[in-house]
Order: sequence, then C-alpha cells, then structure tokens
Amino acid sequence: MVRLLVAQPSSARSAHKKGKQNGALDASQPPNDMLLPWPQHQNTNGLRRQKRDWVIPPINVPENSRGPFPQQLVRIRSDKDNDIPIRYSITGVGADQPPMEVFSIDSMSGRMYVTRPMDREERASYHLRAHAVDMNGNKVENPIDLYIYVIDMNDNRPEFINQVYNGSVDEGSKPGTYVMTVTANDADDGTTANGMVRYRIVTQTPQSPSQNMFTINSETGDIVTVAAGLDREKVQQYTVIVQATDMEGNLNYGLSNTATAIITVTDVNDNPPEFTASTYSGEVPENQVEVVVANLTVMDRDQPHSPNWNAFYRIISGDPSGHFSIRTDPVTNEGMVTVVKAVDYELNRAFMLTVMVSNQAPLASGIQMSFQSTAGVTISVVDVNEAPYFPSNHKLIRLEEGVPSGTVLTTFSAVDPDRFMQQAVRYSKLSDPANWLHINATNGQITTAAVLDRESLYIKNNVYEATFLAADNGIPPASGTGTLQIYLIDINDNAPELLPKEAQICERPGLNAINITAADADVDPNIGPYVFELPFVPAAVRKNWTITRLNGDYAQLSLRILYLEAGMYDVPITVTDSGNPPLSNTSIIKVKVCPCDENGDCTTIGAVAAAGLGTSAIVAILICIVILLTMVLLFVVWMKRREKERHTKQLLIDPEDDVRDNILKYDEEGGGEEDQDYDLSQLQQPEAMEHVLSKAPGVRRVDERPVGAEPQYPVRPVVPHPGDIGDFISEGLRAADNDPTAPPYDSLLVFDYEGSGSTAGSVSSLNSSSSGDQDYDYLNDWGPRFKKLADMYGGGEED
Repeated sequence: MVRLLVAQPSSARSAHKKGKQNGALDASQPPNDMLLPWPQHQNTNGLRRQKRDWVIPPINVPENSRGPFPQQLVRIRSDKDNDIPIRYSITGVGADQPPMEVFSIDSMSGRMYVTRPMDREERASYHLRAHAVDMNGNKVENPIDLYIYVIDMNDNRPEFINQVYNGSVDEGSKPGTYVMTVTANDADDGTTANGMVRYRIVTQTPQSPSQNMFTINSETGDIVTVAAGLDREKVQQYTVIVQATDMEGNLNYGLSNTATAIITVTDVNDNPPEFTASTYSGEVPENQVEVVVANLTVMDRDQPHSPNWNAFYRIISGDPSGHFSIRTDPVTNEGMVTVVKAVDYELNRAFMLTVMVSNQAPLASGIQMSFQSTAGVTISVVDVNEAPYFPSNHKLIRLEEGVPSGTVLTTFSAVDPDRFMQQAVRYSKLSDPANWLHINATNGQITTAAVLDRESLYIKNNVYEATFLAADNGIPPASGTGTLQIYLIDINDNAPELLPKEAQICERPGLNAINITAADADVDPNIGPYVFELPFVPAAVRKNWTITRLNGDYAQLSLRILYLEAGMYDVPITVTDSGNPPLSNTSIIKVKVCPCDENGDCTTIGAVAAAGLGTSAIVAILICIVILLTMVLLFVVWMKRREKERHTKQLLIDPEDDVRDNILKYDEEGGGEEDQDYDLSQLQQPEAMEHVLSKAPGVRRVDERPVGAEPQYPVRPVVPHPGDIGDFISEGLRAADNDPTAPPYDSLLVFDYEGSGSTAGSVSSLNSSSSGDQDYDYLNDWGPRFKKLADMYGGGEED
C-alpha cells in the first residue's frame, strides 16, 4: 500500500490545519484516502494565485484480485467542494470506452473503484482523466491524468511454439555441434521473474551410447551435442523431452511445460561398399551384345538409396578393348556385367577382370577404402557356329559386255571364322536378276550363263549386281551373303536408229526441210558423229530427195525436185555411227508431202489429200456419216415413242395397290386360261370423268370410289342359315356376272369395297348369339370351304 501526500507551501498549509488533511492513497484506510489534485492558493493580500496542475503518481493495481468488488482505489476531490457542490467523473479506456466500466467513480464523493479482477496479459495499463464540474455542468477544474498500472502475477505457464521439434545432426559429429533450437514463450511480464524462462533436458531416449548425448542452453534453448559416438547405423533417432520453467527456472515456485525434440542422426559415408565375394564368374556366347554375364553383389551399411549407398563399379584391369561395362541396378545396388562389344572365341576364350566398387558420394574424412572393395570376375566365352563371310564385300570386277556364255569371271569365295570347327562351305545364288551368272557350289567360281549386255534394263550406271550365299554345315547351319558388282565396258554392238520416224514437208522445195538425227544405245565413243546417206536403190530416192549435213549429230532431208505430188512417201536413210568397227542401219522415215500456205504449214485440204484420199472418197465418207447419224436419230425417236406407249398403259396407282396384284397375292383362282383374256382398260385410272359418269352402274376398282348409282346386290340376312348363305352367294355371283362394269375375271371384287351406303351388310352382322349355347354344327352343311370354321366353332367340348 502506498500513501500519497500532496505537498503545499507552508503559508497554504496553515490555512488547512483546521480539520483538513491533504489527499493520500491508503489501502488500510480507504475512506480517508483522498487526492487534492486541484489545490488553489491565495496570498495574504487577498489576490488569487495562478492555478497550477498537479502530476498524480501512478496507481498500481494487482491482477487477479479476489475482491470484494467494487474495490476502492483512491478518492479525488477539489478544495472548492467546501464552497460549491462538485460532481466528479472519469473518462478514457476502461471507463466510458471499451472495455467499459472497469473503473467507476462516485460523482459526489470522488471515490474511484475497480469493478472486477484485472488481467495484465489482457491490458497492462490504463490512462484515465478525472473531471470536476459544478451542478450546472460548468468546469470547475482542469482535467487531471490518472495512470493505472496492473501489477503482474505469475499466472501463465511457458508455452512452446511447437509441441514437437524436429532436428538433425550428422553421425560422428564432435561434441558441441549445434543441433536445433526450441523456444517457449511466457505471457507474464518478461522483465520480472514471472516471465523469465529457463530450459533443461528431462529425458533422452535411447540412452545409447550415453544417457547424456545432448545438452541445452538454459536461456536460449539451443540443443548441442555433448558427447561423441553418434552412429546412424546403431541409433538413427533420439527423442529428447525438454522442459521450460519460468521464475528463472525455479522448480519450487515456477510454472513448467514440456515439449518433444526428435533428433535424427543423418548418414555420412563412413562405410565403404564391400563385395560379398572375392571372385565372380560368368559366361557369354561369342558375337552377342547387351547380355548380362554376371551380377556382382555388395554390402553397404549406409542409408539405402542415398549417394552414400549407391554403388559405382569400375573395371580396372582385364578388358583393354572395352568389351564389358558394369551397370548398377538402382533397386538392388548390384553390378551387372554387360557385354557392350562382341567377343570372338577365336581371339579370346576367357577374360579375367578386376573390378572396384565405390560410392556415388566420397567417403567421409578419415575413412579408408576396404580391401573387400575389389573383386575378380572370370568370364568364359562360349564358341558358337559363326556364319561364313566374304572378305571382299562388295566385290567389283570390270569386263567388256558381250563375253560368251561359259566365260570364267572370278572366284567369289567366303571364309568360315570357326577355325576350330571342321566345316565345309557351299555356295549358291541368292539374287541374279537377269540370270546371267553361275557359281560353283564348292569353290565359288563364277562363270557366265548368258551374254552380258550393257544396254539391258538390269544394268544401272553400267553395273550389274548379283548376290550370292555361302552356307556351312554346322549345327545349326549358318550362312552369309556377298554382293558381286560387274562393271560392263561398252562395245559397239548397237546400230544407230533414225529419228524422227514420221515428218511432213511441203510439195514444193525451199519452203521447209526435215531435221533428222540418230539415237544409239551405246555410249561414247561408239555413238556420233553420224553419217546420214540416201541409198542408191531405188533410184527415185536420190532423184527426189537430198540430205544436207548440219553437224555431227544432225542433218536435213529436203526435196531435190521442184514439185512432188502430195501423198505419203517412205524414204530410206542409212545412218552410220563412229564405233570401231562402225555399225550402220537403214531406217524408213514416213514423209507426208502436202500443199502449204505462205507460212510453210500444210493446209487442211492438203493434209487430207496428203493422206492419199481423193475428192470422191471424201464425199462418200461424208454421206456415210450423214446416213449413220440419221439412223441413230430415228432409233432414238422410236425408242421414246415406245416408252411413252408403255407408260400410258401402266396403272397410275402404286403396284402394291394394283387389283391384279392383290388377286394374285391371295392365290385366288380365276376362270382358267380362257378367262385371262380380258380388257385391261377396266383396271386403269380414268383420265377424265365423262366416261365414268356415262358408265353403267356397277362395281369399279377398289381404289376408285363409284360415282354413279351402286348396283343392287342382295342383302345378307341377319340371322345366318345354311340355305340363306347359299342363296346369298348365288345371287351375288349372278349380279356380278351381269354387271358390265365388274372385272370379268374376279367376281370377289364385289366384296372388296363396300363404300358408303353399300347394300352389302357389314361384317359385324356375322356376330353370333350372346348366349353360349349356340349350335355351330350347321357349318358342316355349307361345304368343304367352311370345314375349318366348323372345326373351330363346332368342336364342342372336345377343344
């Protein structure tokens, strides 16, 4: 409890000695505690001294007080309350601002109260202002500031930020290595012991290799190693219980809380990989690649599938040619010795490899490789039957074309690589497009079976290509192929051919000429320059024609005489090439001689005349063409007329509704073949209504509604009787026969169409009596056509 005293000058203090005591805060005597924040002083001359404000010391209130409430804190009064009535009030947070009414004041006496327990963690201080007014609300004194502080009590435990902390430390770490930090917060005042937290380790699990592997900084919460011997292969994880206590760690007075720190021992490469065996063996067939011949197993105690555990294999000796490589299985960490380059049994029957294994990550400092990180691998090569091969493949030979059949060209032999097997090799043709060659089956000698022609379609760029097969008699047999290429040297074996084969020229010289040349299947030097000549026989050739040389490959054929009658002429020309020896060929060129216009082009009439046809022949051809066109036109007109007649005779109704089709569909019998000769016009749709209206009354087509009066047919009696049925059918048949409009071949059409107002009774009139005792035996008297009905309705109880 603090007692507050308002000090005054001595002159003023003497004026208040009569029963007045300056305000003070005294918790032991609350009613007598008061503050005089607004003292006013007067000098001896009666002049009013200037008013001055007083600074009120802070008011301290302990939190969590148990009351009773309201609990008086202080009394505030002005020295003017002796002269006039004064009303007191307070404003600020906790009074008239949220939180509301934490503090209150007696407006008359000035006593201020706290109305409920305080919580420093909710609000540590309050700033209020005290006001004094008269009964009219006029300000008597200036507002005075009141500061209220809530005194902290140790009512909050330390709270860890996380209930579980995770940290890690490398195995083999030295003492003092930082691991992790745990943090706890206390809501109490951190400047007092209530909020000062200290840490300590309660337990460690497991307690191996020591029960105190870690320690914690009591103030910062840093956990560090305190002992050596962390080994992941023995203990992979530690669980540490950490306690935080306030009151500076005083376990007797402080509040405590705990959290769990999980410390994982991380792996370092402190264990080199070691082979599980000192030697390994395997075998591989020769000439095979991508084959696994041996699996190398290793053991590594480091963390699986980590760089400290992943194995890397290396062949350090025994494979200078690089036939093998070792790949690591990512799942099992085994080394798979794989053939990457084919091995040959005839060269190496076995391989002795030295293999070393290491990790993907380097070993930790101070760790040495083990002797068991090196092993030997023995690989045996298995001999297999290898196919013979041609040493020179493709083999190229050169010779002139035209060599006779049976000529020996070369020996195309193969080699069997199986030196340690006694095997025979036999040869055969695999591909010989022109069938020009023959190969000896035992020694591979190749001879010609036909004359080789460089101009053949099977030759490409002067080269003929054939493929041969060499097979041994091993088990299983093996074979190889070889290609022989024959380059054919050209000889002059093809005479030149005259070009073009046909041409035209004007009947008079000087207007135009024919350019001629030659084509030779041979190549240089067995082609041009060519010599073009006209033969001496027949003599008319040289008389009518002449050849003028243009260059080595071209010449001109023109008329020698002044006029040559239009027509087709065969002109022989002899062409000679420049080969050694030269070859000649006499070719015929068909020349059309025709009259020409001023431009030197054949006219149309001249072209026809040049074809060898006279005027009379041309006229005859034109007449034949006209006659042929006339016959075609007449035939088309006749066909159209016939088609029109056929259409006019067809029914205009759908074939499915045709009366004749309906009759034939139900297999109705007519009157025999004699009755088939009838007038079809009775079944056609009338084109006009006049003849229909004038038509005698009677039955018409089933798809045509009668227009005139209906024929009078007998009405069927309501009550059926065998005699009535027979008479009814007879009368209906007689009326239909006498009806000129009814089809003559089928009187049943009378009953196919009832129409409106038909004299024929409805089918519904054939109903039976409503009683179930009606006798249907009379149906047996109506003849065989009603036998089925008699069986159905007259069976009685037998059904």
